[in-house]
Amino acid sequence: MGKEKHHRDWILRRCCGAIAACILTLFAVVGFIILVIYLALRPSKPSFYLQDVQLRSIDLSDPTLSLDLQVTIASRNPNERVGVYYKTLDAFTTYRDEPVTVPVSMPSIYQGHKDVSVWSPVMSGDAVPVAQYVANAMKQDIAAGYVLLHVKVEGRVKWKVGSWVSGGYHLFVNCPAMLATSGSAFAGGAFAASAASGVGVPAGVNTTVSLKFTHPADCTVDV
Repeated sequence: MGKEKHHRDWILRRCCGAIAACILTLFAVVGFIILVIYLALRPSKPSFYLQDVQLRSIDLSDPTLSLDLQVTIASRNPNERVGVYYKTLDAFTTYRDEPVTVPVSMPSIYQGHKDVSVWSPVMSGDAVPVAQYVANAMKQDIAAGYVLLHVKVEGRVKWKVGSWVSGGYHLFVNCPAMLATSGSAFAGGAFAASAASGVGVPAGVNTTVSLKFTHPADCTVDV
């Protein structure tokens, strides 16, 4: 009786081992196929371009900064066989690595092969606290006739090949936006520099300065 029980246990262990081996082999084969497809297609990260920046206003009243602008940013999917799902996208603006607008959500979209998508978010920051050296640098840049901002986008993307969709990947986009003084009184928007004493604007005087986005800019993209 004990001998038969031992034999049944041995057969059960063999069956369980065979089933486990089959499952592991199946997972390995599926994983290998996915890897081969990924390496064969090698999806390239999307390209981003900053097309336009309309600066509406900047108020440099110490110790905060208020800014309002609208940007036009485009993205192109360079892949011929891979689609891109933009699941979440948040855009904001920085000056000297300090955020000067609050993040604004952009619409989630699917971007097909070689497609181009365009967003035009309005970004603003009302009385954003900044370091004193940042406020001073902004005043100096205004006096010099230019301001370099950075429009940034953060989010999550997924790749789509046929009916297969990958897991989520972190997307980070950084677009330099150089704005300079222009001859037109209102080209590109205008802003008021408040209490910019020591940099060419008398204290307590609001001076309107016209700034214009100089040229479209390529963005750096990390996925």
